[in-house]
Amino acid sequence: MSEQRDDKPEIKPFTGPAGGWGSLRSVAEILPRERVSPTIVAELTRQNKHDGFACVSCAWPKQYPPHTAEFCEEGAKATAWELTGLRTTPAFFREHSLTELRGWTDYQLEQHGRLTDPLKYDPETDRYVTIPWETAFAEIGARLKAIDPKAAVFYASGRASLETSYLYQLLARMYGNQNLPDSSNMCHESTSVGLKAAIGVPVGTTRLDDFEHCDAILFFGQNVGTNSPRMLHQLRSARKRGIEVITFNPLRERGLERFTDPQNPIEMATGGETVISTQYHQVRAGGDLAVMTGIAKHLIEADDAALATNGEAVLDHGFIAKHTHGFAPFADKMRATGWDEIVAAAGLTRPAIESAAKVYAKAKAVLGIYGMGLTQHVKGVENVRMLVNLLLLRGNIGRPGAGPCPVRGHSNVQGQRTVGITEKSELAPLDEMKARYGFEPPREKGLDTVEACRGVIDGSVKAFVALGGNFLRAVPETEDMERGWAELDLSVQIATKLNRNHIVPARGATYLLPCLGRIELDRQAGGPQTVTVEDSTSVIHPSRGRATPASENLRSETAIVAGIAQALLPPNPNVNWQAWTGDYALIRDEIAAVIPKFFKDFNARLAEPGGFWKGNKASERVWETPSGKAEFLVPTGLDAAGFADAEGRYRLITVRSNDQFNTTVYGYDDRFRGIKGTRMVVLMNRADIARAGLTDGQIVTLESDAGDGRTRRVAGLRVTTYSVPDGCIAAYYPECNPLIALEHHAEESHVPAAKSVPVRIVTAQAVGS
Repeated sequence: MSEQRDDKPEIKPFTGPAGGWGSLRSVAEILPRERVSPTIVAELTRQNKHDGFACVSCAWPKQYPPHTAEFCEEGAKATAWELTGLRTTPAFFREHSLTELRGWTDYQLEQHGRLTDPLKYDPETDRYVTIPWETAFAEIGARLKAIDPKAAVFYASGRASLETSYLYQLLARMYGNQNLPDSSNMCHESTSVGLKAAIGVPVGTTRLDDFEHCDAILFFGQNVGTNSPRMLHQLRSARKRGIEVITFNPLRERGLERFTDPQNPIEMATGGETVISTQYHQVRAGGDLAVMTGIAKHLIEADDAALATNGEAVLDHGFIAKHTHGFAPFADKMRATGWDEIVAAAGLTRPAIESAAKVYAKAKAVLGIYGMGLTQHVKGVENVRMLVNLLLLRGNIGRPGAGPCPVRGHSNVQGQRTVGITEKSELAPLDEMKARYGFEPPREKGLDTVEACRGVIDGSVKAFVALGGNFLRAVPETEDMERGWAELDLSVQIATKLNRNHIVPARGATYLLPCLGRIELDRQAGGPQTVTVEDSTSVIHPSRGRATPASENLRSETAIVAGIAQALLPPNPNVNWQAWTGDYALIRDEIAAVIPKFFKDFNARLAEPGGFWKGNKASERVWETPSGKAEFLVPTGLDAAGFADAEGRYRLITVRSNDQFNTTVYGYDDRFRGIKGTRMVVLMNRADIARAGLTDGQIVTLESDAGDGRTRRVAGLRVTTYSVPDGCIAAYYPECNPLIALEHHAEESHVPAAKSVPVRIVTAQAVGS
C-alpha cells in the first residue's frame, strides 16, 4: 500500500482564514478517500444533536439549540474515518506479517479500514488469525488469572462511553487492581491535580453560555483551529460583541487569528472573516508561568497604588477575604519578583505583558481558556494553579461569564474519570461499590501512564488490556516501550482500526478485538442501545448510533468488557454482566446508585434537551478544599519547562496537524501551516535557522538533550521556516515522541512534558542530498 504523500512535499505559506472554503474542501477530499456511502450526509446532520450521536473526536460542548450543521472539519473527518467503506479483513492478515506491517506508517495502518473479526496473533506464522469470541474471552480470562492482578494494566483511551467505562473500572477493581491509566494522564492530569488542590474540583467551572456573559477571554496554549474548531463559533460571537481575546501561544496559529464561518452564507460569499485574537503574544515554550506572574504583579501593584491614593481597587478584596486562602504570601511573592526575570522567562516585553494585564484589570467577567500548552510542562500543575491565581484576584470564579475553562481532547475523557477510571482511590467511589457489589476494592494507588510505562520497560507489568487508543505511539520513550511490550505475557487490544499498538505482539499472547464505533447501531438483547458521554463543561449527553455496523462480527465495547469479566471473575449475585450488556439503562441505574451526587435519576435526565449538567461546587463558590476556601499558590519559579537554556539546546514543542486527531492521522495536509505531503518537518524561525548554519529545506536529525546519558534520535526532519519564538522549535506528534524521556514529565501529575522537550540538532545534510 502506497503512502499518501508526494515525493516532493509542498510547503508554502497559507494566507486564508480558519474555516471557510478550505474546511469544506478538506471535508470533500476525505469522503471519497474513505469510500463512505451516501448515508454519511444523513449521519453528519445528526452529529452532536440531542437525538443523534456525540462526535467521536473532541469533547467541546454541544450547543443547544444546535446549528444546522453542528460539526466542524475535524469532526466530519472523524465521522468519515469511522464510517469508512474500507475494511481490514482476515484475508489482509494472511497476506501481511506483523514484521512487514511494522514498516508501515501510522496513516497506512489506519487507512486500510475497519477491523472486521476477532483475532489472535500466531507467532509461528507472524500473522493474526481469526478466533471465536467466546474462545478469546476464555483464553484472556485464563491468562489474567495466571498472573498477579497487580501486574496487569487496564488502559482507557478516552472515547469509550460512560456505560463501558463504568464496567471497565469495575472489572479491574473486582479483578484486584487500580491500574487504570487513561489518556488524561497524558494531557489534562495537570488540570485534575491543579484545580482539585486550588478550588476543590478537578474540572473547569464554566459552561457554554458563559461565553455570552464574559467581557474578556485569556487564551493559553490551545490551537482551536485544529483541536476544537467548533469553539470558533463561540469565539466569533464573543468578538462580534466586542469582547477582547488575549492569546498566549508560541506558534502563530490561524484559528487563533482569523475565522470565516462556513455556515454564514454572507461570509462565504464575500470572503468575510472575524479577527479572533485582539492581542496575540508568542510566549516562549514554558514561559506562560512568567507571563501570568507578570500580569498578577501588575494587578497587585496597580491595586497597591490605587489604595494608597484612595482610588478604585483593582483586586476584588471582598471575594479574596471571604473565599480565598493564602493571598498575602502570594502577593508578596509577586511584588518581589523583578520584571527583568519575568521578561527573560516569558520571551515577551514588559509592555506586551502589561497590555494584557490592563485589559484584564478592566474586565468584569473573564474566561481563562487553556489546553496542553499549559499542562504538558514540568511545571504544568503550577501553570494551572497560576491561572487560577489570576482568576481569584478579581473574583472570576463563580460568576456568569467567568472561570477556568480547560479544553479536553478525547470526547469522553472527562466522563471516564467521573465514573471511576482513575488510579487514585480518593477519586473513585470505592465504599459505595463495596456496599453494592459485596467485594473489597483495592485501596492502594494504582499505576498511572508514566508508572505503567516504567512497568512495561522493567518487566513488572505482565499484561496490558487497552480499551481503545494507540498507547505505544502516544507515550514517550518509544523504543524502550516497544522492546518491553514484546516481553508481555498478554496484550489485549479493543479497537476499530489497526494501529502501531497492534503490530508489536506480546511474547505470551496477543488478541485484537474489533468493536462497534459510536456512530453504528448497537443492538443488544434489549434492542437498540443509547450510550452517554460527558463534555468539557461537565454536561452529560446521550449518543445514539444508527449506521450499519462495519461487520456482523463486531461487538460493542460494553459487550467485550462484559465478556472478559465473565470469563475472568467468579460469579457474584450482585453483578449481572449479561443483563447489563442487554440493556445499558441498567448500567446507568448502577451508576446512579453508586454515584448519586452526579447521576441521580440518570435515565430520566437523558430526556433533557441539550444534556444535563452534573453540577460543580466551585461554580457555586463552595470550595471542597481542606481550608474550605480557594487556595492561592505561590509559584516556585518562572519557567515551566523544567530545564535551563544552553548553547545549541532548543525547546521542542510537539504539535498536531490540521489532518490529525491525537495519534490518528487522516492525511498529509496541514493546511493552516502550509505543509502538504509530509509530516517529517521541524519548524524554526529564520534567525535560529541562520544561527545554526542551516537552510530552509535542509534535512536534520534531532537528539534528546535530557541529560540522562540516553541516546534518543529522530532523523529525516525537513527544516521549515515558521513563526516560532527564539530558541523554540516545533514538530509533529507522535513522530517526535521518541525524543521525550519518560522521566521528563510534570511534577505531581506525571503528564509527559511534550510542550517543552530539550533537544539538539546533531546532524544535517545538504538540501537535495
